[in-house]
Order: sequence, then structure tokens, then C-alpha cells
Amino acid sequence: MPTLRWRPTPPFAYRRWVERNVHAHQVAGYRAVTLSVKRAGQAPGDATDAQLDAAADLADRFSLGELRVTHDQNLLLPWVKSDDLPVLYAAVKAAGYATPNIGLITDMIACPGGDFCALANARSIPVAAELTERLADLDEVFDLGEIDLHISGCINSCGHHHSGHIGILGVDKDGTEWYQVTLGGSDGSHHAPVAVPGKVIGPAFAASEIADAVEAILDTYRAQRQAGEKFIDALRRLGLEPFKAAANACRTTTARESTEAVAA
Repeated sequence: MPTLRWRPTPPFAYRRWVERNVHAHQVAGYRAVTLSVKRAGQAPGDATDAQLDAAADLADRFSLGELRVTHDQNLLLPWVKSDDLPVLYAAVKAAGYATPNIGLITDMIACPGGDFCALANARSIPVAAELTERLADLDEVFDLGEIDLHISGCINSCGHHHSGHIGILGVDKDGTEWYQVTLGGSDGSHHAPVAVPGKVIGPAFAASEIADAVEAILDTYRAQRQAGEKFIDALRRLGLEPFKAAANACRTTTARESTEAVAA
């Protein structure tokens, strides 16, 4: 297969994609490549029949016919020749899988929630959609760095909210959707190697407040981080209180009067 080469250097977008979506391999001359299934306008992990056909075609052309589904709702090409990366990038971009956000906050995990699951207490997809819209600036996402954001629509935890650096859990009160926020969880991955559950930061937030609360938490991180400090490390250094205070400041008067009755 012919390779695509740039002179003098590859485009910036390609370099970002390699940084976030291309991974080392145990076999010399190969790389594993994640196809991001996180994009505006679709729920995290959702794909149409046409998009899945395109992914299957990419697997046939570039990965020895093998395509894997990952636990974080993406697709993986496990057998990509290093020399094929430029041509693969062009094909992945054309298929809509080239968002360079693997491991970043917009690479969020979200369960189907109340839109599709009979067990759910609250909807997850609208929360994910609003946060994706607010975090549409890729420069901002890269500046925030590696943050695991997980959303579950009920205590069954299909979105793994308890293991997110930021976790959101949908709860129900008299038929109304509310959302608990947990901070400091970890799944034991490389940037937070000790697996621990997140801690609830207080009473649940109303549906209209939850995106503001998450944004306030991120703003607090920006304001108080040290040079090169990841979110999870800043959280452990500073403790929960600065982030909790920022999130609580987003509550409306109605929410302040009502959330005390919601289990925290």
C-alpha cells in the first residue's frame, strides 16, 4: 500500500492524532490505532450502520481484518503497519473517526440512560451532549489534559461513574432527574495507577445545573493547577473542597431548597 508523506513535517492535525490515538505495539513495525467514536451530534459510542461499515472497511484495509470494541466505547485497529499511518489517517478522517481525543475529557463514557434503558433513573445522553458542545474547542480539551469523565443513568453503574476522575450518577426524586457528582475515582490506568472509587461531593444537582457544575470544577482546576499537573493529581493535592465549593456555587435557588432531600 502506498504511503503518504509530507514535507517538511506532517500537518498539525495529523501529529495530534498520532499523539492521542496511535499506541505502541509489541510487534516491531506495527501500531494499534483507536478510532474515536466520540463526536458532536451522536451519543458517546453510538455509530450508524454506514459508520460501522466504514470501520469494517478500515479493518480490512489496514488491520488484517481485525476490529475490536474497547471498554471505553471506541473501536480499535490492533494491527496497523507504522508506514501506513499517514494513509490510514486520511481514511479515518474521511470516515469521521479521527477526533484526536483519546484519554481526554471528551472521550467520555456514558450509558444509554433513560432514553433507552428501562432501569435508568435519569438520562445520560443529554448530559453528555451538552458537555461535548461546551468542550468543542480542541485546544481547550488538550489544555485540560487527561481526564476520565464517566456518566451513569442509575446505580447499576454501566457508565462506570465511580471510576471516573469526574463521575456523574443519575438519581430519581419523585420522577425528577437529579445528578450526583463524584470526584477522584480511578480505574487503575497509567495516569492514576491506584484504583479507587470517587467520592460524592454533596447533594445531587438538578438537570439544568449539572453541566455548569462540571464546568466550574474544570475552571477550578485551570486556576489552581501547577505547571504540568494533571487533573487527578491536582485534585489529590488540593482536596475536594475547592472543587465542591465551585460546583455548589452553580446551584439555583430552587435546587438549594430541594437537593437536601436527595440522597447524597
